[in-house]
Amino acid sequence: MVEKHHKPFKAPTPPVIGKVSHHSIDLSWETEENEPRTGSPEKWTRFSVEEMDPKSHTYGTIYVGYSSHHTVESLEPSTSYKYRLRITRPTGESLYSPAVSVSTTREPMSGKNLHRAVNMNDEEDMTRVLESGTVSVNVNDKHELSYLMLACFFGHLDIVKYLRRFGATWQSQDMGGCTPLHWAADGGHLAVIAYMIQDGCELDVRDTVSHWTPLMRVSAVSGNPAVASLLIRAGADVNTRDKDGKTPLMVAVLNNHEELVQLLLDSGADHDVKNEFGSGAAEMAKAFGREVMYFSTAITVVLYATVIVNI
Repeated sequence: MVEKHHKPFKAPTPPVIGKVSHHSIDLSWETEENEPRTGSPEKWTRFSVEEMDPKSHTYGTIYVGYSSHHTVESLEPSTSYKYRLRITRPTGESLYSPAVSVSTTREPMSGKNLHRAVNMNDEEDMTRVLESGTVSVNVNDKHELSYLMLACFFGHLDIVKYLRRFGATWQSQDMGGCTPLHWAADGGHLAVIAYMIQDGCELDVRDTVSHWTPLMRVSAVSGNPAVASLLIRAGADVNTRDKDGKTPLMVAVLNNHEELVQLLLDSGADHDVKNEFGSGAAEMAKAFGREVMYFSTAITVVLYATVIVNI
């Protein structure tokens, strides 16, 4: 037996817009047809939500059921959509509501936005991302680098300062345990390194792979004497050792960084110290064919021949 409806069949009101995000829209509806249901579903009033195709201006059904709400998902951000409600009685009669228009919100700022702003040295864009409150300044990117590491490496001093104001930490580490100061040392930007030192950045912090400090990394990578001098003058340990007992002097010798070798010796590097395998800087110079020489008024050190002559 078909359910009887004594009330006139009125066109429904448009769906009510609920929560709207950048990818979803909540729709709900309350009509006289939302009465308690008894019996089999064939006797129930059915609801359909239809969405308009903006190109063809025709409607397609995106929901059919007996609920009084539906969430439309997988939408595009900052996009306008139009919906209407269709009510179908068990008799087959159906009516449409007027259409309702709604736009999704802008996509929230993400780490990608901050990464791009740092790389491009775009202070305005970075400000917009950080002030949105949706991105943590200390979360590493997909390459396990913090935004502060990138800014330090590229020499973007104003970006570095801004990240610090938003809570970026000097203690962040990449997969190998390198910190922003390690990355700054690789980048070789003196103004950034000077600011980091002034801001209290730890000088002799070690990575987790080789136990290299930033000064040791200079000896291994760039051999930049200006960067090394800045670190040493700030108090970096010239006789620090890595996990194999090597010192910055040994590593500089192995990499043939002649100016850096001279700077390290001038700064008190111990040329007599041995690594875990009993080799010193002189033995390393000889073994690897390095002809790094240093002259001073007190001693002459010839690291190739392992001769130290007091004069």
